[in-house]
Amino acid sequence: MENFILSNGLKIPAVGTGTNTYGKEENQYMGKLNGDFSALNSAIKAGYRLIDTAIAYRNEAGVGESVFNSGVARAEFFLTTKIPAGDEYIGSKELARQTVENSLKNLKTDYIDLYLIHFPIEDENKLKQTWEVLESFVDQGKIKSIGVSNFEVAHLETLKKYARIQPAVDQIQSNPSLWNQELIDYLLKNNIQPEAWGPLSKITDIQIKKIEKIAANYGKNWGQIILRYQIQRGVVVIPKSHDPRRQQSNLELFDFSLTGPEVAAIESL
Repeated sequence: MENFILSNGLKIPAVGTGTNTYGKEENQYMGKLNGDFSALNSAIKAGYRLIDTAIAYRNEAGVGESVFNSGVARAEFFLTTKIPAGDEYIGSKELARQTVENSLKNLKTDYIDLYLIHFPIEDENKLKQTWEVLESFVDQGKIKSIGVSNFEVAHLETLKKYARIQPAVDQIQSNPSLWNQELIDYLLKNNIQPEAWGPLSKITDIQIKKIEKIAANYGKNWGQIILRYQIQRGVVVIPKSHDPRRQQSNLELFDFSLTGPEVAAIESL
């Protein structure tokens, strides 16, 4: 597994797994929790160590249980979770502190590798106080890195004004229908690690056919080409699958490199 280096010097795996449908009936995001984390267990067995969850997914505790019982040392994992923007979670500093403490408890760990604000907090005072709480947990060593999710440039510029610790990561949508290159360029310029959620989503049959022509040059599938493209441009990817074969396939990205013309062809999709 290759890694990227965050602004604080810590390593983050280039590939992780999302978990937003794990432990739920019919593998649906809004499905009832059923405790079935076999998909996460198979991902860990395949070698995934960057595990991405969120309070909004309702499955922090199940994710934590799977990681805790995996037989893999805690230090080998890079655990990410996210705080929602609702007042019940960030309405006051005390609520925000309790939210983080609950995540630590749910994940059965004494530290979280990366804690993100899940969506922009439009109230600037609440954004400021939430960020200050996250910074305080970094000071305590209970959070290693802090960042944001779904933040655009304007949100990041607002946060920059008063953040003592600048965000290490911005987890954003990036896929063949929305590469989000302008935002990614901004993030890289400002030493904020871009991380793509849903990197294999929102792709058309026509786009797949074009990518498969490139894939044939390497004996790869279209998904591997998309993920490799993201990594080559400096983006962490967190694909998600319930199929152990696809999980394994999504890790097999480091034995080839795309050429300049191939990259240009993918960018133009």
